[in-house]
Formats: sequence, C-alpha cells, structure tokens
Amino acid sequence: MSSEKSSEKKKEFAITKKELIKQKVLIIWTVVFVIYGFIFYYLPLVGWLMAFQNYKNKTGFFHSKWVGLTKFKFLFSDATFIRVIRNTFCMGTLNLIFTTVMAIVFAILLNEIRNSGIKKPIQTISYLPHFLSWIIVTGILNDALSSTGIVNELLKNFGLVKDTVPFFSIPALFWPIVTFAHLWKETGWNAIIYLSAITSIDPSLYEAASIDGAGRWDKIKHITLPGIKSTIIVLLIMNMGNLLNAGFEVQYLLGNGLVKSVSDTIDIYVLTWGISQNDYSLGTAAGIFKSVVSIVIILLANNTAKKFGEERLF
Repeated sequence: MSSEKSSEKKKEFAITKKELIKQKVLIIWTVVFVIYGFIFYYLPLVGWLMAFQNYKNKTGFFHSKWVGLTKFKFLFSDATFIRVIRNTFCMGTLNLIFTTVMAIVFAILLNEIRNSGIKKPIQTISYLPHFLSWIIVTGILNDALSSTGIVNELLKNFGLVKDTVPFFSIPALFWPIVTFAHLWKETGWNAIIYLSAITSIDPSLYEAASIDGAGRWDKIKHITLPGIKSTIIVLLIMNMGNLLNAGFEVQYLLGNGLVKSVSDTIDIYVLTWGISQNDYSLGTAAGIFKSVVSIVIILLANNTAKKFGEERLF
C-alpha cells in the first residue's frame, strides 16, 4: 500500500511539474505583478503609522513623537471634516446611482439598435470622453456654463431666464454639475460590461418571447434585465467601495470660495492639511478613515447580497 501511495505521489508531482513548466510564462508574469502590487500597494501602508505620530519632517518617520489616537479625535471634533464627509458621501452616492442607472439604460438602448452601421459609431463616440483628462472635461464645463457660454445663451434665447445664471456661484447647483460631469465622461465606458453581459444571454429566449407575442419592452423587462441582474449586483457591490471616492479633480478645479461649503471632499481636506499645512499625520488619519469606511461598506453590501441569495464578491 505504501509503495502504491508513493508511486501515486510521484505521478502527481510529475504532472504538477509538467504543468508548471507548461505555464512558466504565466507564472513569471504573475510573480512580477505580485511583486509590483506588494511594492506599490502594500509596502506604502507602513506610512499609516504617521497617523499615530506627531510627524515632523525634521525628526523623520522613526523619531517622531507617538500621540496615539489624538489625530483621529481632532478629526471627529472638527466641523470642517464632518462637512467634507457629508459632501463626499452625497456626491459619491449621486455618482453611483446615476452612473449605474445611465450605463444600464445606455447599454440596453444600444443593444436594441439593429443597424450596426449606426450602432458602432455611437459606441465609439460614447467611449471617447472616458479618455479625456478631467482638466479638459472641467475646461469644457467652464466654457459651456460660463456667463457667455452656450448654456446661458440657449436659456436666454428660449426666454427661460432674463439674466445669465452664475452656475459656479450657486451651492445648490454644484452637486448636479459634478454628477453630470461623471455621467458625460463615464456612461459609455461603464456600459461596455453591461453590453457584454447582454450579448451572453441566450438568443433563443428572445425568439421564444417573440413567438409568444412579447414586445421590445416585455423582452427588456423579462429577459434582458433578469439576464444581467447578477452583473449589476456584483458591479454595484464593487462600486459601493467608491462612495467616499467622490473625486478630487472635478471638485478642486470647479470649486471656489462661494461653493466651498459643498465642494470640499475628503481628498481635498487631506491635501489642505497634509500638504498645505504640513500636517502629514492628520492627512494620513483622514485617509485611513476613508479606506476603513470603504472596506466596511463593501462588506456590508456583500453580506446584504448574500442574505438575499444574490450574487456576491465572496
């Protein structure tokens, strides 16, 4: 019996060795990316220790005074930080809801276009804004929404307003403008994965529905949406972790003193304290808070999906 087990183990080892040699290129690349991830994603986490120090450039990382949770206590007693949490969470929620819904709607509408000569150009055009930098996007928004921009010109020509609307001076309009910027830039790109999910649905289901007299809306409601339901849920769970990643560039570039109460985000707060005020410890503490909350949100969303028997990440 022992000799049989020994021969089986040798055989399994030989098979494993053969497979490893066969897949050596993939293994080498995997090792390269693991090392890359460790160096650039995990090794910098050592810097989180600054949040528990009174870090000074002169004394350095290893000789700064330890202050425990003092920086975190300051954060949650700071009214400005509470305000930027509200701003970040609200803008992140608006971006998540509208970008998800619009990407699904856009993917379904594209799928309903039967003429490939029209469908492909629309797809290509819809992807292009994703590759534009936020500098360009905010520049376009500034020009379009300025006092002499096309939006104000159209509003006045149609008699909807008498005077120009100062879009960037009205706090109530800032969040909708940021949401629109994300929609315009990312809808086409986000729709790609939903289009892929739609194409994987069995065409015979649509044929059977047509025989039963189902119209386009019935097919969308009873076949397309249920068919991509798992994809929607998984992507929604993943994107829930970005609720506190509402952005930095848009808010920083479009914000001004008149809308500062609604434009500042956690990232801008970190920049202000960590760089401008040279308080790296406080900036690090704010960054840790954002990361921890994001992880908690993902876990809660995943467990909620599990509780209802839906698709989940793990």
